[in-house]
Amino acid sequence: MELTLDELRALTGWAADCASRALPLYESRVPGDPRPRSAISAAREFASGAPRTKLLRTVAWAALAAAGSAEDPVASAAARAAVGAAGAAYLHPLASPHQVKHIVGPAQQAALARELAGGDASLEVAWALDHAPPTVTVILRRLPPGKPGKSRLGDLHRQLESALRGLHP
Repeated sequence: MELTLDELRALTGWAADCASRALPLYESRVPGDPRPRSAISAAREFASGAPRTKLLRTVAWAALAAAGSAEDPVASAAARAAVGAAGAAYLHPLASPHQVKHIVGPAQQAALARELAGGDASLEVAWALDHAPPTVTVILRRLPPGKPGKSRLGDLHRQLESALRGLHP
């Protein structure tokens, strides 16, 4: 499978947009921790044309540590959305079901964070679908179906993957 830098930039920009919607949920629960915001910022910089550097991996790992140390499940899911945004720049060009998780992950985690905070996950899913560039669908269609599992995260994965595959005919 081939992935161009332009495709990775489009995917990463969308992922950062999805993750940024959950960022206030993290910051209200873990004030003063800049790690998820830094991951989203680095993802946006890459999406805007900055080089893909070690910084993206570093901030992604830091956001993952933030997710792991957050005692609040809302904050953890929001931080995981930020991890996915920074990590999108490193989507592997492998035709593997696992790569699908990397595509839908930021939107999936943002939706879960919203739901855990008492909101409606379907609104986040709808927003992600409405704002997905055609490139996301093109990349996803090159991959075999994902393996989302049977959890609530799996339900959100299935919703996103199925709808994204059907967008932009």
